Amino acid sequence: MSDRRSFLKKSIAGVAMLGATPLIAEPLIAGTSSVAAGNDVIKPKATKANNPFQLGMAGYTFVNFDLETTLKTLKSLDIHYLCIKDFHLPFKSTDEEIKAFHEKCASYGVTGYAVGPIYMKTEEEIDRGFEYAKRVGVKLIVGVPNYELLPYVDKKVKEYDFHYAIHLHGPDIALYPDAKDVWEHTKNLDPRMGMCLDVGHDLRNGCDPVADLEKYHTRVFDIHIKDVTEASKAGRGIEIGRGKIDFQSLVKMMRKINYTGKCSLEYEKDMKDPFLGIAESIGYFKAISDYT
Repeated sequence: MSDRRSFLKKSIAGVAMLGATPLIAEPLIAGTSSVAAGNDVIKPKATKANNPFQLGMAGYTFVNFDLETTLKTLKSLDIHYLCIKDFHLPFKSTDEEIKAFHEKCASYGVTGYAVGPIYMKTEEEIDRGFEYAKRVGVKLIVGVPNYELLPYVDKKVKEYDFHYAIHLHGPDIALYPDAKDVWEHTKNLDPRMGMCLDVGHDLRNGCDPVADLEKYHTRVFDIHIKDVTEASKAGRGIEIGRGKIDFQSLVKMMRKINYTGKCSLEYEKDMKDPFLGIAESIGYFKAISDYT
């Protein structure tokens, strides 16, 4: 597994940034080998799997960059979905500004599929968030409401016919530390209320994100993919494939449960200069998805 990771990382880092992932059509995988014979190389025989996953980007990844830079990066990586953050499209945006935002995204082949995460501490903030999502034209809110406000969110979900994915945050804050906590707080509410499964934060809270995806998949509406250095609060963001998340098992589980939502990279290492790390992470996840 470590040999495969090393190969993939070296192959992908420079290529993905140029949008040239097809060049990595046959990565080494477990059980294969590459044998040189003179100037000839016998390529490993790997069967490319059907890849149904819709890969996107969490807008927070680009908190230090404008929309133009964000969209150029997504285009170079052949990424077509963006979870919209309000620093790129403010809550007070006019209808004309929202239209211009979507047109700009479309010019780069990108669709805004959700808004958030949005922290909601009052009913007024919940009202604002739902109305914002409606005006933006999406049907999914990634939110973080106070626990006592969940019945009011439930009411709004019914009123607007939206899905509401609660973003879990690991051990850093008390609200929604892991998937089990979100499940326990939503399992008796409207079935359109569930979670954005952040696999890195789930692991940092001592949980197994692969097992949690299987257990709670009926309430998983969005997945934030990332890797972390440790399965504890001390864990920090790192390029996908270098940390503790077993992405091969994660992809297998996504196939098993027939996951149809988005998988959005939320890259939190080197956030002022994230581009090579983003490229490596996206390339690695694409390769794992293609050959698992």
